Amino acid sequence: GRRRKLAAPPAEKERAAEAAAAAVAAAPPQAQPQYPPAQHTQSGREFAIGAPEAGSEGPEHLDGPGGAVEVTGGSGQVPLPADDELPPEPLDNPRRLLVWPEPDVSTQQALTDRGYRPVIVHSREEVDAQIAAYPAALFVDPLTGPITRTALQSLRQAAVAAEVPVLVTAGLGLASREAAYGADPAVLLKALAPRDSEQHPPRVLLVEEHTAIAEAMAATLGRRGMQTAHAPSDAEAVQLAAQIRPNLVVMDLMQVRRRRAGIIDWLRANGMLNRTPFVVYTSASIDHAELPGLASGETVLFLAERSTSPEVQARIVDLLAKIGAN
Repeated sequence: GRRRKLAAPPAEKERAAEAAAAAVAAAPPQAQPQYPPAQHTQSGREFAIGAPEAGSEGPEHLDGPGGAVEVTGGSGQVPLPADDELPPEPLDNPRRLLVWPEPDVSTQQALTDRGYRPVIVHSREEVDAQIAAYPAALFVDPLTGPITRTALQSLRQAAVAAEVPVLVTAGLGLASREAAYGADPAVLLKALAPRDSEQHPPRVLLVEEHTAIAEAMAATLGRRGMQTAHAPSDAEAVQLAAQIRPNLVVMDLMQVRRRRAGIIDWLRANGMLNRTPFVVYTSASIDHAELPGLASGETVLFLAERSTSPEVQARIVDLLAKIGAN
């Protein structure tokens, strides 16, 4: 029944227009909207919106009078958006640790407790496939199976090419030539040691407190074409490393400084940790009374399985945490 009034008669329109004009003329002059002072912001672009004109009805366009006005800094430059590019694969928590071969039960538990996720690798291709996850290190711990020189060299080359630190463990034994059942230490170390060129022999930094062991090790490495520099402690190894720039570091596990700066920290500070393999050995089974026999040739050094005592396990995990700190 009710009808909507769509328009006023012409006479009413004229009277309404005159009344509106008289009201505008009688009103005080409208001040222009005041905007806050310009402030340079690093979070993006800033805008201010003024109040609508008096007598206007309804909303106004943001780009019209009284609309949005950009507030800029003194230079008028808009900061560029930050680079939010993500790595190819998020870092793991726990962090991946490339291992060969499969760790024994106690070593697996020690690594897991320390926040590592062991990933077994058997070839260079498997190492390459894990690089996008930024593994902490390549840990070669031949307790549950032997490793050939070819396999060791291939794993080392893949890790060094990917800038992943390499840690190899071993046990060092002492016996007569007839009773020695392990391999010559130089066989393992030559497969691990990179060289500057074919004309330059690998430089090995040996950290060993017993002079007899150090001299016997240097002699066996020299027969395989490697140069050896001997330091009796981790602290002295830092000074010697600055002189020779080693291609390989070999040391008694008990000589590694776990809470203070040592050779590992020097290698990292000089950008060499990712391309300098690190070999630690345990020599708990060596009878020091037989050390004089090394000079006469009555006894020889050989590689065997490392010790698995709780102290050794803790030291190895601490060493891995120190190597993979970056």
